[in-house]
Amino acid sequence: MLGELTNRQVYLACGATDLRRGINGLAVLVKEQFELDPFSSCLFVFCNRKRDKIKCLFWDVNGFWLLQRQIEKGKFDWPQDGNEAMTISYRQLRWLMDGLSIRQNKAFRELTYSTIL
Repeated sequence: MLGELTNRQVYLACGATDLRRGINGLAVLVKEQFELDPFSSCLFVFCNRKRDKIKCLFWDVNGFWLLQRQIEKGKFDWPQDGNEAMTISYRQLRWLMDGLSIRQNKAFRELTYSTIL
């Protein structure tokens, strides 16, 4: 399922989010707190206070998807930079899901070139 989301812009909700909220509550949070459009093609990712659960919200054609991941041991390395939305790459999201930091010092940086010569 997550493989189909590779071309979407990813927004991470920094800090803790009350994950008792469902689709409508998270969509309102996206709209009012982050001033983003929950009906866009973006993926919005939230984490609870204990940092052991993640919810992903996105709009698809005629309805919202809400995906949840809960880990049994350990914690997600979640940024605690207040209550703002942070843009990350899909690659960084996969790092988070695998228990790694989004700030990988040893990962190769993505390069983009406009010409060969």
